[in-house]
Amino acid sequence: MIQNKIATLDWTGIANALHTKGYCIVPKLLSPKQCKALIALYEQPSLFRKQVIMAQHRFGKGAYKYFDYPLPETVADLRRTLYPKLSGIANGWMKALKIAKVYPDSLWELQQKCAENGQNKPTPLLLKYEKGGFNTLHQDIYGTVYFPMQALFLLTEPETDFTGGEFVITQQIPRAQSKAIVLQPKKGDMIVFATNYRPIKGTRGYYRAKMRHGVSEVHSGKRRALGIIFHDAAS
Repeated sequence: MIQNKIATLDWTGIANALHTKGYCIVPKLLSPKQCKALIALYEQPSLFRKQVIMAQHRFGKGAYKYFDYPLPETVADLRRTLYPKLSGIANGWMKALKIAKVYPDSLWELQQKCAENGQNKPTPLLLKYEKGGFNTLHQDIYGTVYFPMQALFLLTEPETDFTGGEFVITQQIPRAQSKAIVLQPKKGDMIVFATNYRPIKGTRGYYRAKMRHGVSEVHSGKRRALGIIFHDAAS
């Protein structure tokens, strides 16, 4: 079961990677069978509340669909089980940055905070890219309440199902140009990364480093991914 796999991950190592780099790759969290089943969900319109064609909004080239509640079992399990593992790390970030914010222990409590601020639309999504597809650098905020980390699962295999399509993160550096980080996870891998900013230790303590993410151009084939965002959206 996916809950058991998540429970047995090296969460100390994940926390250290997130704290020092702002991201972490966890290999093969999803099996090939689970990846295939998730890809198949894209063709079931009743599961989704909204489709976005990226080119229509100048977000890039490709498409994604936001799931509706109730979420499919695997998606719901990932979101619910990952959240409490990450909330403690998120609170460590807030403490380092001296921000008076405490994230609740459970996803349900976070959803209640979202609802109190008019955010009650689910945000997990399936992303679909084909040749020429890409996603411009962005942040998935959606409202005044947001969780500082999110997860992405690659559902197809680089160099086999597609080429190009690297995952790109940029990190703002004070008084300098942004730093670009290029990642190429494998099929079934999870990337956990900063939603908005992460703490970086400077000479006078920790400061906020603004982060954005996107996808480079797909040169051939089909790239599919699942995004798990923990806060809900206003629309």
